[in-house]
Amino acid sequence: MMSDTDTVDSLSDLKDLTGEAPAAAPEMPTAPATPSVPLRPQELDGQGRAYATGRRKDAVARVWLKPGSGKVTVNGRDQEVYFARPSLRLVINQPFKVAGREEQYDVVATVKGGGLSGQAGAVKHGIAQALTKYEPELRSPVKAAGFLTRDSRVVERKKYGRAKARRSFQFSKR
Repeated sequence: MMSDTDTVDSLSDLKDLTGEAPAAAPEMPTAPATPSVPLRPQELDGQGRAYATGRRKDAVARVWLKPGSGKVTVNGRDQEVYFARPSLRLVINQPFKVAGREEQYDVVATVKGGGLSGQAGAVKHGIAQALTKYEPELRSPVKAAGFLTRDSRVVERKKYGRAKARRSFQFSKR
């Protein structure tokens, strides 16, 4: 019936080979077309800013996002001053890069707790949350990159009878 050289590229080719028409797929009811209405509403405060809270380790960042020239201010200082390491500044700008919105928003953040690395992660989490509140259609690319999920890893507490969280005291036979 079918030789090695015959290939089937479409249903009509299958009909030619078998001699019968393919069964028609049942019509699926389609939803009325809506002009790209976001699933979530835009959430802005009275001054036209989007607010979000980001968390990482022990750090908590309160982030306000508004359209601007791309200036990031953390605890009243510029990001180059507050986060001197380039890797930390790279972490902060990741949500903008994924969303394709580099240098389009000004960020004002206040951070408390934790160290610099945890604070940078908290600011990144807050920026990602605020971006999705300002532009709800950006939620899918930012979520796919994993920036909306809070990284729940924290330092394990020290237990009694132990030198640290898991390390035992040095054993002495005598």
